Amino acid sequence: MSASDQNSPVPDEDRARHTELVRELDDHSYRYYMGRPIISDAEYDALMAELQRIEDRHPILITQDSPTQKVGAPISVDFAEVEHLVRMESLGNAFDVDELNAWADRASAEVPVESYLCELKIDGLAVDLVYENGRLARAATRGDGRVGEDITLNVRTIEAIPERLDESVRPAPELLEVRGEVFMKVEDFHALNDRITETKEHPPFANPRNAAAGSLRQKDPRVTATRPLTMIVHGVGAYTPAPGAGEDAAFTSQSQAYRLVGEWGLPLSDRYKVVTSMDEVRSYVSYYAGHRHEPAYEIDGIVVKVDAFSLQRRLGSTSRIPRWAIAYKYPPEEVTTTLTDIKVGVGRTGRVTPYGVMEPVTVAGSEVEFATLHNAQEVARKGVRIGDTVVLRKAGDVIPEILAPVVDRRDGSEREFVMPTHCPECGTELGQQKEGDVDVRCPNARRCPGQLRERVAFIASRKALDIEALGYVAATALTQPLEPAVAPLADEGDLFDLTVDQLLPIRTHVLDPDTTEPKTDEKTGEPKVVSFFANKDGEPKKTVDKLFEQLEEAKAKPLWRVLVSLSIRHVGPRAAEDLARHFRSLDAIREASEEELASVDGVGPTIASSIREWFSEDWHVGIVEKWRAAGVRMEDEASEETDRTLEGVTVVVTGSLDNYSRDSAKEAVAERGGRATASVSKKTGFVVAGGAPGSKYDKAVSLGVPVLDEQGFEVLLRQGPEAAEAVRVNPPEEG
Repeated sequence: MSASDQNSPVPDEDRARHTELVRELDDHSYRYYMGRPIISDAEYDALMAELQRIEDRHPILITQDSPTQKVGAPISVDFAEVEHLVRMESLGNAFDVDELNAWADRASAEVPVESYLCELKIDGLAVDLVYENGRLARAATRGDGRVGEDITLNVRTIEAIPERLDESVRPAPELLEVRGEVFMKVEDFHALNDRITETKEHPPFANPRNAAAGSLRQKDPRVTATRPLTMIVHGVGAYTPAPGAGEDAAFTSQSQAYRLVGEWGLPLSDRYKVVTSMDEVRSYVSYYAGHRHEPAYEIDGIVVKVDAFSLQRRLGSTSRIPRWAIAYKYPPEEVTTTLTDIKVGVGRTGRVTPYGVMEPVTVAGSEVEFATLHNAQEVARKGVRIGDTVVLRKAGDVIPEILAPVVDRRDGSEREFVMPTHCPECGTELGQQKEGDVDVRCPNARRCPGQLRERVAFIASRKALDIEALGYVAATALTQPLEPAVAPLADEGDLFDLTVDQLLPIRTHVLDPDTTEPKTDEKTGEPKVVSFFANKDGEPKKTVDKLFEQLEEAKAKPLWRVLVSLSIRHVGPRAAEDLARHFRSLDAIREASEEELASVDGVGPTIASSIREWFSEDWHVGIVEKWRAAGVRMEDEASEETDRTLEGVTVVVTGSLDNYSRDSAKEAVAERGGRATASVSKKTGFVVAGGAPGSKYDKAVSLGVPVLDEQGFEVLLRQGPEAAEAVRVNPPEEG
């Protein structure tokens, strides 16, 4: 870099923004370190990247105090300062495969890399442990990388961290400095938050990382001892072997060091892997991108290291990061945004559910504006208020969820949510909660337009009759048309008696299924209105013919699908399959006593009571009779050609099959008396694995459950379990 580059004037706006970013990043680093962050990791990374770009343009702005030149946060005066024996470095980040490849290319250009170590980047708090002659002498936080805070007493309360090293395999070293991540398992985190909510000690933690940080930095170690903390080692620092320990006690690589510290009883991950090519590194990264929630703890990426210590030393470090390692960061699943309102929606069984309306934000690759809050008790438990900055999570395809408020960002303008007393759709006074029921419900099941719309939309879903042409907009049109058209469906019983003449005049608002509010036309700003069934000339659209074809096909769907479509509370696909398999007809289910229903495997008293209650309503029976008159299938007749070869056998179908859809494969199992389930356990009879089977295949193999390919599935259906066992893909366990 030339002197002119160093001395060239810095634009005022860049200098001002640099000052602002330095101050902002220092503040966020301190809050993160204290376990009370107010922005997400992704937002912090974006600010750091912006600061780095400014300093790249104007190197004269770089000082030793710049966040780009430092690691971690300032030290709190509440704890004594401790200088690390070897500096704790932070890691550079790669946010895509190109950046990961570029790092590997730079390393390989300097040294002959033969192997890499890949490990999960646990979302917790980094600590430094020092053992002297086998005894834990000191524990400290990362701090600024050189100096941390003494947390020895608190660390000694963590069961996973040994007070003395295990010397049963080899003598303990004179000196051993290890680095690890203290964290809280997801399950333990939820249990802790439940306990905090009950005792009202303080607001619940926003996520496991904050819980771990807050727990580890308690002034009273007795409090830390009550928190479910654990640790996994992810690095080593200073090291002096025991006298006469021999050459095999020297640290030659990351993986060899892990083996030794594991022999001394320190906790290691069982998921790290040594690989010999970048193809294998990318495969490891790709696997955990799709299995991010497989570990019991939260991860936010993968750490890749050059394995050999000799090559690590040759590659060295910059002022703040090692050149021999990098963190591949996955897209964030948690972000912060503003909760602008809390509204409620009504579901198909009358359940009135609060949901959050937020400033739109991108999380896990998609824009999110709404998130469920489940019920009023959940709103209170999480302590969220309208106007709060909230932590939002969207794990993969899971429905977005508001985790907690960022209490430190409150300015006093926030207000509490009050559950409405009347249904938002029909104005009926909401019913009282039943004992043990956390949900509030609209009792106007027959006349509430919102409940009818949701029930009709549900009938069309894949869980029920699977009518593709009857989507949410069509369900809205059939139940809530704009005047002067009349709703053709008084209830879902009329669905199979629809006529083209009823459909053509219908115009309707397009409702957002997440909020049940009209979508806005981008051009006019007014609520969007569509003529769903007729074209501009008033003639039927092609979708009308498709709708009637699919309605006709739906009449022949198996009994369990018909039963699910009735929207009987608690009766989902699995219970419906069990009932259909046992009783074989809807009339038999209707006439069965509560005791007879409850005795069916997989049903029980709650579902039995709900079924009896549903059939006690005359208008519910009227729906069944209308469907019967229209030709809807009301019973499953055992085919003479189909033997019940799978009676009592549980089958899990995963991946894509050539000759079966997922649903048709499950129905083939049910027709033969078996049960198709979604999860693999030791009690699973067979797992049928098609293309790209995913983690269910892996779990089946690990448990020794027989795995069948599609040909093996055909054998199972035709010849039964004994014949299928002989053609399983994975060998049976010995013994």
